[in-house]
Amino acid sequence: MQMQLLTRPTAPLAGSPPDLFLRRRRHRLPPIRVSLPNKPIHNAALAADGDRSQRYKVAVVGSGNWGSVAAKLVASNALKLNNFHDEVRMWVHEETLSSGEKLSDVINQTNENVAYLPGVKLGENVVAHPDLEHAVEGSNMLVFVSPHQYVKDVCIRLVGKIRKDVEAISLIKGMEVKVDGPCLISNLISQLLGLNCCVLMGANIADEIAMEQFSEATIGFKESEDVVDRWAGLFSTPYFSVSCVEDVEGVELCGTLKNVVAVAAGLVDGLGMGNNTKAAIMRIGLMEMRAFSKQLFPSVKDRTLFESCGVADLITTCCKNCVIFVLVMAHMGFVYMSDCCVPHHIRHGLPVGGRNRRVAEAFARNGGKRSFEELEAEILQGQKLQGVLTAKEVYELLRMNGWLDLFPLFRTVHEICIGRIPPSAIVRHRGIHAPYSSIPNFV
Repeated sequence: MQMQLLTRPTAPLAGSPPDLFLRRRRHRLPPIRVSLPNKPIHNAALAADGDRSQRYKVAVVGSGNWGSVAAKLVASNALKLNNFHDEVRMWVHEETLSSGEKLSDVINQTNENVAYLPGVKLGENVVAHPDLEHAVEGSNMLVFVSPHQYVKDVCIRLVGKIRKDVEAISLIKGMEVKVDGPCLISNLISQLLGLNCCVLMGANIADEIAMEQFSEATIGFKESEDVVDRWAGLFSTPYFSVSCVEDVEGVELCGTLKNVVAVAAGLVDGLGMGNNTKAAIMRIGLMEMRAFSKQLFPSVKDRTLFESCGVADLITTCCKNCVIFVLVMAHMGFVYMSDCCVPHHIRHGLPVGGRNRRVAEAFARNGGKRSFEELEAEILQGQKLQGVLTAKEVYELLRMNGWLDLFPLFRTVHEICIGRIPPSAIVRHRGIHAPYSSIPNFV
C-alpha cells in the first residue's frame, strides 16, 4: 500500500491564522494573505486588472536560470492584465556562445535562453537587452534576480536612471555583511535606489516551474497592500501559487539561510550517510535558521517558517530522494495520505535538490580536495553557487557578535568550505548538538 504525505496538517496549529490552511483551486481563488487573518482575502489578479488609471511596465534584472523563469511567469500575466504593458524586458549579462553568437540576440531570435533555460519558450513579449539602462528604461516595476554578489554594482549603475515611482521585488537569496551589521538584499536595493522592495522566496526549482509543474512561493512585504497585490497578481498562475506575508525579513532570511543548510545536506550525501543523519542535520539547520533570524530581527514571525519560503524551500533544496522528504515531514507532524497529494518527482523517487546540495555532495565525495570554485564551474556551467558565500557572510556575523559557539552547524559549514576541517566534521565537529536554546529571547 502506497502512503503519501499531505502538504498541510489536518488541523490548524495552535495560534495560527485560519486562512493559512485554505487550499486554493488554480487561479480562480486569490493568493492567501497569512499575515492579516482578520481581513478579507483580496483577489490580486483582479485588483491589478481593475485599476486602469495607470499602466505598469515590467523589467527583469537578471537572465540566469531562475531569472528566465521569472520572466516567463510575469510575461504570461502581463499579456492578460489590462493595466500592464505587454512587453517585458529582461536584462542579459552579455556573453558569446560557442557558436559565436551573442546570447541576447539568440534569446530574441529563438525566444529561449539557450544558455541557462534551453528548450523553454519565454513568451514572445519577452525582449532581451544587454544594456542595463535601456532594459529598465521607463519601467516602474523591477524584478531583481541576479546573483547576490553582483546586486550592489547593478544598483549603483541604476542610480538616477530609473523612474521615481518604481516598485521593486527581489528574488535574490543572500546578504551583505557590513561593519554595523547585516544588510539584506532587499534593504540594499531600497537604500541604494530609494524605493520600496518586496521579496519573493519559496520552494522553487526553476526547471520544474519552467515545465509548469505546480509550485508555491511566498511574497514578503511591509508597506502598501495594493503594491503586494499587484506583485502577487503578476506572478500567480495556475501552476505557481503565491501567498503574501507581512514579514520581509523572515521571508528573505529563510531563503538566504537555507542555502547554508543545503551545503550541510550535500556534505552528508557526499559522505554516504543515511536518511536519519540528513533529517537530523535539516532539523538542526531549521532551528539555527529560526534562532539566527530572531537574533537579527526580533520581528520575524514563527509562522513564516511554515510558508513555502521556509520548511518547503528547505526540503526542496536539501533533499535528493523521496525517502528523506517523508522522514522530515513526518518528524514535523504531517500525516500520510493518498498518492495524489505529493509531486510527481517525489512520488517516483526522482532526484531533487538544489545546486548548493549537488556541489557540496561532490566536494565531500572528493574528500575536500577539489575547491568549491572548481566544482561550481564544472557542475553548474555558468550558474552561481550561493551557499558557500552566504556561509562566509553568516560566519562573519557570528564572529562579530560572539555567537560562534551558539550556532555550531553554521560555523562548521563555513570551516569545512574553507578547508579548515574535513567534510566528515559535519556530524562530529564541536558536537553539532546546537545550544541555540541558550540564546536570549530564543523561545
